[in-house]
Parts: sequence; structure tokens; C-alpha cells
Amino acid sequence: MFDIKKYQGIFPAFYACYEDDGSVSPARTRALAKYLLDKGVKGLYVGGSSGECIYQSVAERKTILENVMAEVGGKLTIIAHVACNNTADSQELARHAESLGVDAIASIPPIYFHLPEHAIAKYWNDISAAAPNTDFIIYNIPQLAGVALSIPLIREMIKNPRVIGVKNSSMPIQDIQMWKDEGIIVFNGPDEQLLGGLSMGAVGGIGGTYGAMPELYLKIRELFLAGKMEEAREIQNEACRIIYKMCSAHGNMYAVIKAIIRRQGGPDCGSVRLPLAPLTAADEAVVDEAAAMISAAIAKYC
Repeated sequence: MFDIKKYQGIFPAFYACYEDDGSVSPARTRALAKYLLDKGVKGLYVGGSSGECIYQSVAERKTILENVMAEVGGKLTIIAHVACNNTADSQELARHAESLGVDAIASIPPIYFHLPEHAIAKYWNDISAAAPNTDFIIYNIPQLAGVALSIPLIREMIKNPRVIGVKNSSMPIQDIQMWKDEGIIVFNGPDEQLLGGLSMGAVGGIGGTYGAMPELYLKIRELFLAGKMEEAREIQNEACRIIYKMCSAHGNMYAVIKAIIRRQGGPDCGSVRLPLAPLTAADEAVVDEAAAMISAAIAKYC
């Protein structure tokens, strides 16, 4: 039986950290991991969408996870997203993650080809088999993967005792209730819906904007647990406004977030990897506005 307590809380989706030449930076990776540890989050989700995983090699993804674990392993709950678009590479990353002692591995379904559910189940079970002593979390993000989790598929997957939960990034919030009814834990995915996800029974949240403003998401959960829904809703609404501002830049949102973290006195995480769009000179105004909104919200609510 898995320890549910280690999965209850706020999990920033970890950002890829690059040197100025675009190569993966071990030093910057460790600095970001330490920075987020000091913010008081429960854990980190490493190697997912926010980590730009689909634009990295297997070796680079190993390097990132190794440095996260070296810095905060044993101090934070670490969920390693290990999916690649083929089974063999995914299994290699799963074995590697288990060898480092991560708490759980996670996987999206295979993308591009729309595989039948029995093939998706085999893909996930094959990955899990490569890390037989590690919890497994399904990552449901149909708007990007092109495949949606279903009740028949989840029922097939929970025959595997290592499958403990779902990171649910689908937009219909009632999906959380459906997966919970199958007896597993669920993490809220869409950052704009954290409060709603918690109210539907999510154990916590895994989010791509959490690293830019962890204080706000920690406060939302704190207020939710205290039954202070109106106060929590006010902060959630402000977090949404900040997200909309970050998404208004020409450059990719993660490039904006990395610049915000630098503005906040955090580590330099570099830019984003092409073909993701880096910031333009005009985007500096968006970064300034979003950073100011975050600072004001933290001062007001936290």
C-alpha cells in the first residue's frame, strides 16, 4: 500500500534549465530545485510538459533528474515523468528513475498515432514493469496528447497494483470525480482550476505555473483545507489573471516564467528550447507586469 500523505500538496512542474548556449545545465537545475524546496512545496513533477521533455534526449532527461534528486531527493516527493514516444526509451527512463529512488513515475499516452486502448494499456504496463517497485501515475492531458483517459482504460490499468493515481489535466473538472470513484488518487492539472479540483477531491495539484508563484497556490490549498472558500476563490481568480497575462507574450509561457523567477531573485534557468518561442524585447513589458502582479498578490494574500 502506498503512502498517500506524500502525495498531498502542491507540486510545481519542474522547468527545464539550460545554459546560455542551450545545453542542459546541471548547476541551474540544482539551483531551481533548491529554490522550490525553500518555498515550502510538497514535491516536484520532473520531466513533463513544463520540463520541455519532448524536445530533449534520453540522456538529457537523465541528467536533469539526477541533479534534481541529488539536490532534493529525500526532502521532497519526486514524481518523474518518463514517457517517450516509444516504449524502449520510456522503459529506460523508468529504470533510471527507480534506480535514483524517485517516489513515482508518470506517463502520458503515446502521441501522434491514435492507438487503441489495449495498446495504450500495454505501453503503460510495459513502462511500469521496468520500474516494478515504484508507484505509477497516469498523466491525462487529452488536449495535447490527442487521447483521453476513459473508464474502461482506467479499469484495465488499476489491475496493475503499482498504478495509484492520475494527474488529470483535462478541462472537465468532473473527470476528477470519475477517476476517484475507481479508487485511485487524483492530482489537479489545470492551474486555473486548482480550487475546483480540490473541491472535487484532488489530493493536491501539479502545475506549470506553480514555480512562478508557489506562495499563491500553497495559500489556496491552506484556505481550502480551513474551509475558507471565499478567500481561496479570490486568490484563485487572481492567479488566473496572472496566467492570462503570462500567456499574452509573443514568447512561450515558460520563457516568461523563467524570466519572472529571475526578476524575483531566483535562479537563472536560461530560456526555452526551440521550437518553443523565446522572449522578444517587447515581451519584457509582459514579464514586468506579471511579476508585479505576483508580488502584489503575495503581499496582499500571503
